[in-house]
Amino acid sequence: MIADLRGNVPPSLAGVATDAYGLVLSESGLAALPADVGTAGDLRMLDVAHNALTALPPGVADLTALEVLYLGDNRFTEIPEVVRALRSLVYLGGDGNQIPALPEWIGELEQLVELRVQHNRLTELPPAIGGLRALRELHLRGNAISALPPEIGALRELRAIDLRANGTPDLPPALLDPPRLDKLDLRWNPYPELPEVAAALRDRGCFVLWP
Repeated sequence: MIADLRGNVPPSLAGVATDAYGLVLSESGLAALPADVGTAGDLRMLDVAHNALTALPPGVADLTALEVLYLGDNRFTEIPEVVRALRSLVYLGGDGNQIPALPEWIGELEQLVELRVQHNRLTELPPAIGGLRALRELHLRGNAISALPPEIGALRELRAIDLRANGTPDLPPALLDPPRLDKLDLRWNPYPELPEVAAALRDRGCFVLWP
């Protein structure tokens, strides 16, 4: 069961959604979540997108079974530190915020399959990104990333990277290392010509979108 409380979020979640595996608190104009959100059952999914949040309460760290977390379209200036404790996360959506950098601990989320941080203020990715060994999709559209780190080559499960509208990010030779990479989106980047690494990926069968 998913408990959908959109537009009607109570001050306390005590006794609410104790049998739910998903909790939807999105589109509710929230500047803060109820402090006891960590007691809201054995959650697998938490959706707090489309609010006005700048932080998450410490109790979120108690949601250790959480697999899907939607933080998009809020006012975060960082990935909240409490997310670090959520080691079961498979999906993390932090798009449409004001985040200038990913934390160094991001690589500790070893179960993460999909990371969405498009439309933020990122200028680079930390070397720790190489710790996301289960990652399949990396969505970076609409940032200002100047280069991908060589540690990107450690992402052996990576299938798709969306780098649209980032300027002209440098693509390291290590991008050739993920053996399953089959989609690279470089549209809306003013490269004078297709980067050499992207051309090599295309030649081996990767679907490269450009210009």
